[in-house]
Formats: sequence, C-alpha cells, structure tokens
Amino acid sequence: MLMINVITHMRILSKKRMELLQTLDILAVPIRMEKGCNHWDIYQSIEDSNRLIVFEAWDNQANLMTHQKTKHFKVLQGAIDLFKDPCEKVFSAIFHTAGEEEVQI
Repeated sequence: MLMINVITHMRILSKKRMELLQTLDILAVPIRMEKGCNHWDIYQSIEDSNRLIVFEAWDNQANLMTHQKTKHFKVLQGAIDLFKDPCEKVFSAIFHTAGEEEVQI
C-alpha cells in the first residue's frame, strides 16, 4: 500500500496568526473530503504559537496532484503572504505501514 505524506512547516507573523488559522480551519473540511485524502491536520507548537505544521496523508500521487489543482489549494497558496519565513515542505512516500505488533525493536 502506498501513501504520500506531506509535512509543511510554517513560521507566521503573530499579527496574522488568527487570520491564517481561520483560513486553515475553513479549508480543512473540504480538503479532508477530497478523494484520496486520508489525513489533513494543523498543529501549533506549544513553545511558539507562531510555528504551525500541516500534516497531510494521501493515498496516491495522482490524488495529491489533483488536490494541488483545486481552489482549496490555491486559497492556501494565496495565504503565503501571511508567513514570516518561507514554508518548508517535506514529501515522503510510505510503501507499507505496520501496526505496533509488527514492529520489532
């Protein structure tokens, strides 16, 4: 089973944090309903409220690419001016997942 994970690290301007969080909140539901979206969540650092992470998991590359052509994705990209520093995106492909019972340490 293939899964594509995307982790986006953001550092945002304090004065724009609420505006961006509201935008992300509005986008979360329709993005989660897109075909192939297994996970889409926003995390905020407990040490620095201006550091956010968006974690996405997609069932395949084709559905991720389709997502990147949607209006939801374009709105998110339009919010880029709210960021203090450039975003860092990390993509990873997972070819097999196992439960805790299969992990041997």
